[in-house]
Amino acid sequence: MPGAGRGPGSGGARRPAPELVEAAAHLLVDDLEEPALGAEERHHLARVLRLRRGEAVTISDGAGRWRPCRWDGSNRLHPDGPIMAEDRPTPPVAVGFSLVKGQRPEWAVQRLTEVGVDRILLLVAERSVVRWEGQRGEQHMQRLKRVARAAAMQSRRVWLPVVEPPAPSCGVLAELGQGGGAALADMGGRPLSLDHPIVLVGPEGGWAPPELAEGLPVVGLGPTVLRAETAAVVAGTLLCALRAGVVSAG
Repeated sequence: MPGAGRGPGSGGARRPAPELVEAAAHLLVDDLEEPALGAEERHHLARVLRLRRGEAVTISDGAGRWRPCRWDGSNRLHPDGPIMAEDRPTPPVAVGFSLVKGQRPEWAVQRLTEVGVDRILLLVAERSVVRWEGQRGEQHMQRLKRVARAAAMQSRRVWLPVVEPPAPSCGVLAELGQGGGAALADMGGRPLSLDHPIVLVGPEGGWAPPELAEGLPVVGLGPTVLRAETAAVVAGTLLCALRAGVVSAG
């Protein structure tokens, strides 16, 4: 029977459960009732973290449920408490950024996951240089999902963020503009707030006129010009800090 849920982040800053903070490791598993470890997870506990038999570990299904366990030193985790349920923080925070070169998308997804972003959108903007297509695109997406999963475990998250595949920016802007709550990041915009919990970051060449013509409000991220991946992380950090009550608007 799941335990009592904890309140959403909109009620102000809240402390994570002590078990999540104090455990030697946090893992995502498929089954909370009978948790088992794969070879990769076992290697991580034994060889990377060098845990000893009997140490406390928390596990989560990535959908808000988690429980404390004890590691037996091999491939089994023994439940050490009831299954608990965390409410999803509200409002949901989403950050989209235009595809960039090299390993910078991985860097951005890792940091966005760590700070608590719920949804990560990849955009193919008018001025994007990078294009992910076919098998290469699928390989990139699988890599990003693995990065998000590892970052969620490292940061003790019980909700795994959704990483959406690349989509043409104009279509995304049109769709999000209809529902409200989305804004474009650009120089000179209004201060960021939870009135717009979805922030989209354009390519380093800036938003093109057709994208700006979609009419979404514009928010600013500070007085300096940021790289696309840096702007995405700044937006996600500020939104999650506002939601948690760590900082206040204005």
